[in-house]
Amino acid sequence: MRIATQNHKEIEMANPTRKKKDVQPLVDQDRVLDKVNTYSAPSQLRITDMRVAVVASNYDYPIIRIDTNQGVYGIGEVRDAGHKENALQFKSRLLGQNPLNIDMIFRDIKRFGNWGREGGGVSGIEIALWDLIGKVYGVPCWQFLGGKYRDKVRLYADTPEPEDATPEGYVRRVKGRVKLGLTFVKFDIGMHVLEGIKNTRIGTRTKYEYRTGDWQNAPGTGTGVHVTDKGIARMAEIVAAVRDAVGWEVSLCIDHYGHGMLTTKEVIKLGRALEPYGLAWMEDPVQWWDWVGHKEVRDAVGVPIAAGEELYLLDGFRPFLEHRAIDIAHPDLLTAGGMLETKRIADHAERFGIPTALHFAGSPIAFMANVHTAAAIPSFVALEHHGLDLPFWRDLVTGLPENYMEGGYVTVPDKPGLGVDLNLEGIRANLRPPSGLFEETSYWDTPKLGFWQPDRRWDK
Repeated sequence: MRIATQNHKEIEMANPTRKKKDVQPLVDQDRVLDKVNTYSAPSQLRITDMRVAVVASNYDYPIIRIDTNQGVYGIGEVRDAGHKENALQFKSRLLGQNPLNIDMIFRDIKRFGNWGREGGGVSGIEIALWDLIGKVYGVPCWQFLGGKYRDKVRLYADTPEPEDATPEGYVRRVKGRVKLGLTFVKFDIGMHVLEGIKNTRIGTRTKYEYRTGDWQNAPGTGTGVHVTDKGIARMAEIVAAVRDAVGWEVSLCIDHYGHGMLTTKEVIKLGRALEPYGLAWMEDPVQWWDWVGHKEVRDAVGVPIAAGEELYLLDGFRPFLEHRAIDIAHPDLLTAGGMLETKRIADHAERFGIPTALHFAGSPIAFMANVHTAAAIPSFVALEHHGLDLPFWRDLVTGLPENYMEGGYVTVPDKPGLGVDLNLEGIRANLRPPSGLFEETSYWDTPKLGFWQPDRRWDK
């Protein structure tokens, strides 16, 4: 019997019944060294710069690039409709750091992030660092998350509202998504579908209200409008028409009726009216921070409740998960804290019997970050795609095949890092003025956050 030692040589174990043969090494050291990635010297790797380019889109994409002293770089993005400054404010804290120390960097900057778009800088940097690390070691990002549970990730499509908010208009829109091969479709219903229909709303909008911050108001204030039973029936009529048109093999979900636009009692009435149509979920039924309101709705209706796109870090999700206030965790990776934190959220949700779907409306860069993360989540439902109607979307990167979406699924890449790279020409053609193409950002080289004492000239 032969065994291999650490220096790759074999030794022959005693076996009197066997004839000795020439011993051959199990491993050819020269061949192994030929395969080692020498693109970077990891211990000496340092972050030298951060650059940005803002792409004009349905929701603008602030794309970031983190450069190093060894030529290798990582790409990420701030959450859609966020601001480049959300990432640039951390530049001074990154300069000189070894990007491989990702946990240390994340631990340092996460305290400055927050819910919604304010989590976009932290999350975008985390993505860029994983991309960079993957390139250094020649490994796809999903491997850093523990490996993958699937080779293809299921997508669900966001669907634009039809110009005519009628059952027929919604049927046309959703059937258009199904024709693309998608088997999971989301569409928006809300008070807007009641425009021009008598006796569907009670009251009129309150006049003379300041609009700034009105989204924080308690439901039922400001607008001064409530929905009638006839209005609820109209919303249900739209969902019924879509279900009848696409059949029962297509998963359907709805959005943009909640977020405080309806009161909790009205949402419960709507949810009960929609129970016959087998929705995969109702999204964000009440204001994003109100886990008690979510639980009230979840306990009262038979339609599953999904929420979480505005929540930041695992700590933000804990009350929703641990009190079983939702049926489906729905983090947005670009707010939640990036790839690893989203994986942590999904793993914690699973402990309470709650699966995870991923909310997303960004560029192909963060799309691929979501694909890698989705591959590593065991109890996964589907990943949102919000760029289906953008002709330039795929052109923002290289490495994404023209037929990347087949049958409503996308293949998990095996290329290092995220598996895509910047297409500078595609980005340049779609810049949002006054943004340039990864121009210098030296203003952000000095701290803009936390304690900073440039010198101690008066400490004598």
